[in-house]
Amino acid sequence: MEENNEKAEIYSQRVRAGKRTYFFDVKSTRSNDFYVTITESKRKFKDDAFSYEKHKIFLYKEDFAKFMEALQGTIDHVKSELLTEEALAALENPVVAETEANFDEELKWE
Repeated sequence: MEENNEKAEIYSQRVRAGKRTYFFDVKSTRSNDFYVTITESKRKFKDDAFSYEKHKIFLYKEDFAKFMEALQGTIDHVKSELLTEEALAALENPVVAETEANFDEELKWE
């Protein structure tokens, strides 16, 4: 383990989403138990400088299944009950949706 009292990081994945970045990190405890941290980092301007606002969730292995079930159920509900067909298509193919949005933007009159 690391000497400086920080938890050992086993795996990390970053997801950039506009002004936000999400980090999914697997860490281990001193007793070699594993857990996941999910961090939302949002860049903000203040006094002509950048700062970052961070929020973190600790997810322990005994809660993985319940967390995944609730997350999947929530996403399924949004997809099946709340989104229009166009919005759903954009979610399923984000590259095409972004290209179409950029194309539409270029066609707008000044």
